[in-house]
Amino acid sequence: MLKSKLLMTSAAAILAAAPVLAQTATTTTEATANAETAVAGTTAMAATELNLRAGPGPDMEIIDVIPADGEVTVEGCLESANWCQVTLNGTTGWAYGDYLTVQQAEAAEPVILYDNRTELEVATVTYDNEANDGGAALAGAATAAGTAAALAAGPAGVIGAAVIGAAAGDALNPDQETVTYVRENPVDPVLLQGEVVVGATIPTEVELTPIPDAEYSYLYLNGTPVLVEPEAREVVYIVR
Repeated sequence: MLKSKLLMTSAAAILAAAPVLAQTATTTTEATANAETAVAGTTAMAATELNLRAGPGPDMEIIDVIPADGEVTVEGCLESANWCQVTLNGTTGWAYGDYLTVQQAEAAEPVILYDNRTELEVATVTYDNEANDGGAALAGAATAAGTAAALAAGPAGVIGAAVIGAAAGDALNPDQETVTYVRENPVDPVLLQGEVVVGATIPTEVELTPIPDAEYSYLYLNGTPVLVEPEAREVVYIVR
């Protein structure tokens, strides 16, 4: 039986299928990362375990992982895409802004950083993929056997789950044999826009690979292998 997932089913992020893209739009904006308005230095918290990437896009290298409830300093966010430049323990990278939250003094619950960046006076930054040499892109991303997709829902539910403590340490713990099999049997990578988190739903167009003698399937999604509950197609574990 599956243990309680990090996110409630109602809090799952849903990924909707769309055509393949060799590069996400977030990596082709017009200037190098540079604050344009407001101020940098907002403190935000990750609503769930969240990748810190070398650039703003799901095809960018993962350089660290922000733990659930981990704090980061927000340098600024892109205006046209849901990615924010943040610093975690001295390492600066990019995180998906829909899963970053800010607790305001007058508010009972945290708010989503990206949706409230004007009110929070978060700086606007831009990113030039050519100036950054594109070197941080994941190997094979341009020929990934998958789809580019957009997060259709989920962040508000993720925050709700975090607030009521639904994500408090009941995450799935697969056996080592399952994890080893997934690591030793890589499959063609799949690239989806947005960010992979526990609870995300995989589009039906994306092929899942069964794991022998296990109740899960798996795929390599946005640069990392994940375990998926095949009926609901929900990500239940991210193999780090």
